[in-house]
Amino acid sequence: MDKKDALANFKRIDMEPFDEAMELISGKWKMNILFCISEIGTMRYGEIRSTLGNITNRVLSKKLKELEENGLIIRKEYPQIPPKVEYSLAPKGKSLLPILRMICDWGKEEIK
Repeated sequence: MDKKDALANFKRIDMEPFDEAMELISGKWKMNILFCISEIGTMRYGEIRSTLGNITNRVLSKKLKELEENGLIIRKEYPQIPPKVEYSLAPKGKSLLPILRMICDWGKEEIK
């Protein structure tokens, strides 16, 4: 198959599912947040922030909200003072775990 045929075949591939999936997890922090919660389990905001290190409050709040809106994490707020909020993986987020682990394993191999 020559390059022209390969390009023609590629144009027939439905890229929409890939594009939509990447939209859910793209960006500097989303995958980090998902991986962090997947490895540690249910976490509070401050725990996520201290685990990730140099993420700002503004960015963390925004990314958590996006992940929640996309159905990847669950935000559970407890009616108490001071407020207590916990984040955990939603079933949709849990379905990403094999992919996250494969990326981590790939990174370990390539860093050697």
